[in-house]
Amino acid sequence: MLVTSAAWLEISIAQTRLAANVHDHIRATQAADGALRLCAEALRAGVAPVLPALSGERAHWKEIATFEEAGAYEPVPSWTGSAKPPQCVIEAISIAGRPDASAYCITARGFGAKASTEAWLQLMLVSEEGRERRAWRRIVAAPVPR
Repeated sequence: MLVTSAAWLEISIAQTRLAANVHDHIRATQAADGALRLCAEALRAGVAPVLPALSGERAHWKEIATFEEAGAYEPVPSWTGSAKPPQCVIEAISIAGRPDASAYCITARGFGAKASTEAWLQLMLVSEEGRERRAWRRIVAAPVPR
């Protein structure tokens, strides 16, 4: 009876930790999603900083240093329940063969209650001839230091 009770206690503790981790990840994802929306609005209003396109396959969002230094834009000073305010990096993208198109890659990082819990989301905006096209995706892995 004692062994069974101890086993159930361990299981309930593990389930509580799992639920807390899932809740924290959801909070980080909501912060990143909110940052994407706010940064897109700030881009349209012309108040968010835009980083120039890099040559080749390189991109600013792939460098963690971009988020740690002054390159990241914080659309709000804090996010309820998050350890840090969400951040975003807006990059200009050049599209070959379409000189009249303006394209941007917005990458957002949201935090959970612990700063180590992060969610990364990305939005591509392409404007051409008065029309705007959006493509959203989740970044599976965070950028790594080089």
